[in-house]
Amino acid sequence: MDMKDLGKTQKITLSGAVMAVYIVVMYFTQSFAFGQYQVRIATAIYGLAYLFPFLVVPLGLSNMLSNLLMGGLGFYDIFGGCAVGLLTAGICALIGRRGLSPWLTALPVALVPALGVSLWLSKLLGVPYAAMAASLLVGQTISGIASAFLVKEFKRIWKTEA
Repeated sequence: MDMKDLGKTQKITLSGAVMAVYIVVMYFTQSFAFGQYQVRIATAIYGLAYLFPFLVVPLGLSNMLSNLLMGGLGFYDIFGGCAVGLLTAGICALIGRRGLSPWLTALPVALVPALGVSLWLSKLLGVPYAAMAASLLVGQTISGIASAFLVKEFKRIWKTEA
């Protein structure tokens, strides 16, 4: 399937499908997605913005929705999660636009959520920032590696401009 010339309706449909997958993955993995090490496998999906830059906003909204429905830590977690999702997916899209290796998507998927989410979680939970960031980085490293493999496989299957 040639993904270069998607129309508006196709982009909206793909965006909705990706958002649904993100929310479903978060639902089924929430037992360890909100724990001490927060292995959020769903954040691996951010890497798809490497291939499909129009997914940046839907992916940010997906994070916001999952934190609203499943997170339970309030305003900062909901809207901060949205900002982290937008930034992470945006960096993945930029890596794709620059024609860099899909393996590089592992870096923003691991680092941005770990370092960004730690800003408010350390305050909300009363844990020092460095300890919180190190803890989140453990889980996000798994998601970053999964993201690189996901993007590599999608790139192999679909023809895209990236």
